[in-house]
Amino acid sequence: MNDEIKNKLILAAYKYHCASFIENDPIRFPHRYIQKRDIETSGLLTAVMSFGNRKQILIKAEELHRLMENSPARYVLSKRWEQDFPPNATKSFYRMLSYADFHGYFRRLYEAYSVYDSLEDCLRTYAGTPMERLCSFLEVSSKSPQKKLNMFLRWMIRKNSEVDFGIWESFDSRELIIPLDTHVCRVAYSLGLTDSAAFSLYNACRITDALRTVFPDDPCLGDFALFGLGVDREV
Repeated sequence: MNDEIKNKLILAAYKYHCASFIENDPIRFPHRYIQKRDIETSGLLTAVMSFGNRKQILIKAEELHRLMENSPARYVLSKRWEQDFPPNATKSFYRMLSYADFHGYFRRLYEAYSVYDSLEDCLRTYAGTPMERLCSFLEVSSKSPQKKLNMFLRWMIRKNSEVDFGIWESFDSRELIIPLDTHVCRVAYSLGLTDSAAFSLYNACRITDALRTVFPDDPCLGDFALFGLGVDREV
């Protein structure tokens, strides 16, 4: 990677890595809360919905948060989600995510908070990288890019950020993988951060490694750069 590309990434990262980013991003929902469990719950459920049209994401996330009222974690422990999201309800809540899918998310969070003080503490009982631990908890594959889950992990783990929370002390920003979607993949490929435009975990790791040469202790700061360069149509 040449100095011109590095400087471009640094400038774009610091342009978009600011509090104004929050307003129109799904991360605005967990920013409503102060308590750790509320941030975790809101963050995870918002993140799993964060695909497709941004306007629709925000509408449906708002609907979900109205149900959870002032405390998502209290909603989890109250088990009101058993009525709101029946386990056999296959109709869509948001795109291909059904009411039953959300029942599963709430059930896992309920089980975690019934034993542990936080989701972070629960994940410490699993093995592997932060992504592998979260995938094990949710019983999903850790062999795909898992953009939404890596975004949630960025929210929880990155410190010294106006955007991300950095409330998980057990994990390090250097362990994160960039949340890869087709947009980020295209921008990264155009900049030469990877030699393939394939949407894969392998490519997510290659792009993260490239960003690590620019942001060695915080490769996912580069997520803001790739997002911003795409918005600005500079690549």
